[in-house]
Amino acid sequence: MDINKIITRAKSMLLSPRAEWPLVAAEPDTVGGLYSGYIAVVAAIPAIAHFLSSTLIGVSVPFLGAFRVPLAAGITAAVLRYVLSLIGTFVVALIVDALAPSFGAEKNRVQALKTVAYASTAAWVASIIGIIPGLGLLAALAGGIYSIYLLNMGLPFTMKCPPEKAIGYTAVSAIVAIIIWWVLALVVGSMAGLGLGIGRGISGYSAPGYTHQGGDFAAGTTGAALQAWSKKMADASKQVDAAQKSGDPGAQANAVGQMIGAAVGSGGKVESLAPDQIKPFVPDTLQGLKRTQLSVDRSGALGVQISKATATYSDDGQRRLNLQITDTGSLKGLVGFASGWAGVEKDTETDTGYDKTYKSGGQLVHEKWDSRGNSGEYGVVVGDRFAVDVSGSAASIDELKAAVASIDLAGLAALKNQGVQPN
Repeated sequence: MDINKIITRAKSMLLSPRAEWPLVAAEPDTVGGLYSGYIAVVAAIPAIAHFLSSTLIGVSVPFLGAFRVPLAAGITAAVLRYVLSLIGTFVVALIVDALAPSFGAEKNRVQALKTVAYASTAAWVASIIGIIPGLGLLAALAGGIYSIYLLNMGLPFTMKCPPEKAIGYTAVSAIVAIIIWWVLALVVGSMAGLGLGIGRGISGYSAPGYTHQGGDFAAGTTGAALQAWSKKMADASKQVDAAQKSGDPGAQANAVGQMIGAAVGSGGKVESLAPDQIKPFVPDTLQGLKRTQLSVDRSGALGVQISKATATYSDDGQRRLNLQITDTGSLKGLVGFASGWAGVEKDTETDTGYDKTYKSGGQLVHEKWDSRGNSGEYGVVVGDRFAVDVSGSAASIDELKAAVASIDLAGLAALKNQGVQPN
């Protein structure tokens, strides 16, 4: 990876795009080469900028002052944002490639990825401005507009689109891209909703064993985990390249799913549990309360599936409990990341309650209690894949703990490898 080359390319794309696009189009490259040689570095800028602005600098709240996001939550958001950038760039490239014939352009997946990656340079780099309080929205708008301009300029070179059709090609691609990014944000956002913080491991708190002779990171360190992730991404990229050359649509779709699985750390594509598989884990009664509502569904987008079962339990009085069981599917790699080598820990106490995340018996646990309303939440992660959470009104947090314990957690754990398709 040549950092100087990446900086030079980014500067040229921003300052002299008309001269740079023909050079970009003529360069031989591969999906893996584009990721390792450009995307993996530049796409990290927004995640880093957002982390700095929200966690280290703080967000200005009118009349209240600056609010800083907790370190663990900030790192979690940064990792998810980075993963989203990696996945989203590839998926938008697939859309640009698929739209090519409709606008008289030539289908070429590598060229499409070039187009999306280098056009996105403006949005990625502009996010640096967002570090300055109050300029985040302005930076996003400016970067987005300039990226659309770059996309319009680049399509005739990379995709060989007739110049007169470039505006239409750009408009449709931009609209579809916005929709794709929105869907991906919902999918990845469901992981953030689990309340998992990624702590001292990735932030460098655990310094011992940083490297050893031979240039590799010592086993068990954060560096070793990131190094293993990089290798999986490289291998997955090679599979995508091979599938593209084969011309087999089935092989290409499977390779994309494998790459997304590698990106989110699951080791490959994962088919989440079908509704009839997750439904039996939702009991008819919970802590003496009858089930009054049940919803089970499985949704998927872009090779990532998530299954979720939600249920409500109540009586004729004020007692009410909500149960949610989530199979994170291909996103289980991020759960394992948090509950395994990331060293998750959170402990906040107030005059009226507490909110903490910790590990117990090898499982990641999150509990929250508000003594004013006698309400709270208790959840555990099972098998680095399934999240089981109970919330609502209760006599104490022990009642919520007992409710979670009454779920067949061992049965869920036994299904942790169900539907896993390793690379």
